[in-house]
Amino acid sequence: MQLHQNYQAPANALTGKVILVTGAGDGIGREAAKTYAAHGATVILLGRTVKKLEAVYDEIVAAGGPEPAIIPLDMKGAIENHYRDMAATIIDQFGKLDGVLHNAGILGVLSPFTHIDLPTWNDVLQVNVTAQFMMTKALIPALEKAPHGSIVFTSSGVGRQGRAHWGPYAVSKFAIEGLAQVIADEYENSSIRVNVINPGATRTVMRSKAYPAEDVGLLKTPADLMPTYLYLMADDSVDVTGASLDAQTR
Repeated sequence: MQLHQNYQAPANALTGKVILVTGAGDGIGREAAKTYAAHGATVILLGRTVKKLEAVYDEIVAAGGPEPAIIPLDMKGAIENHYRDMAATIIDQFGKLDGVLHNAGILGVLSPFTHIDLPTWNDVLQVNVTAQFMMTKALIPALEKAPHGSIVFTSSGVGRQGRAHWGPYAVSKFAIEGLAQVIADEYENSSIRVNVINPGATRTVMRSKAYPAEDVGLLKTPADLMPTYLYLMADDSVDVTGASLDAQTR
């Protein structure tokens, strides 16, 4: 088992940090937001569904975590101005951004290559790649104001080895691996580090859509993956950049 998969963070590992989590309403994003808050971070919850974000907000507050912030945003329709305004608000309210977890993504449709329609292709690439490009670009100034800014992208096994019928989703994850490498190389000698997590097979709604007949009891839960997610936001990983880490042993 890799060090990051068995990472045990001190209870105050993220105290004073401000961390943005996309797709924070459920699944891995929800668990990551709660975990970051439990370790002292002020979490900014971003997602499409306000009701889900409010539920996570309530859970964090009930557990005694720092009061989170909520940003309702549909990444499929957002344009660059939305992300620039969001970044300006973060700087105005918090003075900095210590980390961003790019967790939001859509699966699209699993189908043979010749059956992929352009609207599905465009939607998946928009949410999984273009929106993350626009958001990261806008957030760089806020991340530069932190002592150690951490950008974490989410990949997949099909973003390292293409697989039949995974079309736009697989291509989007290959693109994310490349995007992370480019940014990591550009900011190699800065205070910002850029890494990728492959969560692996996890008990989430997206996984159930891709594998409806699978025995979910055999899958890791989002909570099982949190050591890696904590590691890349904590200061113990300040010297790690340009890496693509597996959150669970394959």
